[in-house]
Amino acid sequence: MRQIILDTETTGLDPNQGHRIIEIAAVEMVNRRLTGVNLHRYVQPDREIDSGAMQVHGISNEFLLDKPRFGDIAGEFMEFVQGAELIIHNAPFDVGFLNMELKLAGQPLLASLVAGVTDTLAMAKALHPGQRNNLDALCKRYGVDNSARTLHGALVDCELLAAVYLALTRGQESLSIGLDDHVRDELDSVRRERPRPVKVVASGAECEAHAATLAAIAKESKGACLWLTRVAGDTGGGPV
Repeated sequence: MRQIILDTETTGLDPNQGHRIIEIAAVEMVNRRLTGVNLHRYVQPDREIDSGAMQVHGISNEFLLDKPRFGDIAGEFMEFVQGAELIIHNAPFDVGFLNMELKLAGQPLLASLVAGVTDTLAMAKALHPGQRNNLDALCKRYGVDNSARTLHGALVDCELLAAVYLALTRGQESLSIGLDDHVRDELDSVRRERPRPVKVVASGAECEAHAATLAAIAKESKGACLWLTRVAGDTGGGPV
């Protein structure tokens, strides 16, 4: 299963007010393991960045002057995410911006490119209702080291979100997830080599000795032998 952990940084909060994407990062994960294949691009938005947004991600207008426009990287982006499931924290925000950029570039919308979108913020809210579920809070809750995250950045946020997503979904997988390959191979070998259970049947003499013991207990307890009562009830008769 191919999944893409995705994040964007933008000039502001609302694409319907003309705000644009200025950074996009996508990290590939196959069968719950990061492959090391990433897509990371800065984008010239052709507009000023809001001061509030700049304080969050630290990207300046001057830094973006020589960067490509989204239309220039749209083909590369679409090829990278094609057919994958997207994993995004607060997905409606990023999907809204991506769809706006794709529309402006004359390209199909995201839903026609990917297999689906999973919102880790919605997942976290369902698992931890009433608690803080931003990325920093989830990193702390699941023991993910986010000390390198002094500002929001699309690539570092993707890498942190990948670790958080694996922690959020760990209970859905087998107990062997996270084991080294050689450890998993050893466990599989043990399972294959484990002998079948052997059925042992009591001999006639053993059955007679067992019945004599139960009779002695019944006599000593004046008929209060629980094991004898259970045997009688199971067989529909007296002692065996």
